[in-house]
Amino acid sequence: MFFLLSQFLDFFLTPSNVLLLGTLSALAFWILRFRKIAVALGMASIVGLALAAWSPVGPFALGVLENRFPKAALPEDVAGIIVLGGAVDTHISYDRDALVLNEAGERIVEARILAARYPEADIFLSGGGGHIFDDGTLTESELARRALVDAGVAGERITMEELSRNTCENARETASVLGKQAEGTWILVTSASHMPRAVACFRTTDLAVLPYPVDYRTGPAGAYWPGTASSGLTTTDLAAHEWIGLVSYRLAGFTDVLFPSPGD
Repeated sequence: MFFLLSQFLDFFLTPSNVLLLGTLSALAFWILRFRKIAVALGMASIVGLALAAWSPVGPFALGVLENRFPKAALPEDVAGIIVLGGAVDTHISYDRDALVLNEAGERIVEARILAARYPEADIFLSGGGGHIFDDGTLTESELARRALVDAGVAGERITMEELSRNTCENARETASVLGKQAEGTWILVTSASHMPRAVACFRTTDLAVLPYPVDYRTGPAGAYWPGTASSGLTTTDLAAHEWIGLVSYRLAGFTDVLFPSPGD
């Protein structure tokens, strides 16, 4: 139920969707001759669009997330490397019969680099389809496994789970599959903006993870003026998605803290 509700809320709380729905609602009110409501709603949508697309608000909100867990110095030895799903476009990969990485594809690239640095470490891939309906596409974990094997990683080093649909399910399923094998330190690889939510979920398990953020979208300063409206909206939408995820997970009781930090 939570997964379905989260998908529904994510659609209706994504800033670009909210602003488009606001504009369409303003048009509907104008046609129905509720002119004052139409003008007020239309103006609010235009101002909101300008802020989301061209102001530093979105980059700032994303930068706060990305800067929460700086890249720590890597130890000499680790038990393994956990790579969270979200780096592969499962639909297009299925339709094209080819591996298609999305904007978070750096997760797989960095996983390959870490695999070379720690040749004895196990690699664990976490990620199912993440879709509301089973459409027959390959899971994120299976596609990531194929990518790593094609890049030279020995298949016997890779273990995976293919049931999780969101971040907290990633954590629970990973801990369940690894079991006693989970002793020691595991490097956790995911996008920098996603790391706070991932850490919050993994801290509810017995796994000891070392955050290794990748896929940065902002500089160290965080805020900047977007070059185009499309890039600004994309950044704002991503920031909103992660902040909404942090709040909803805490309210649902899936995490113990709203915004974890390295010192917790």
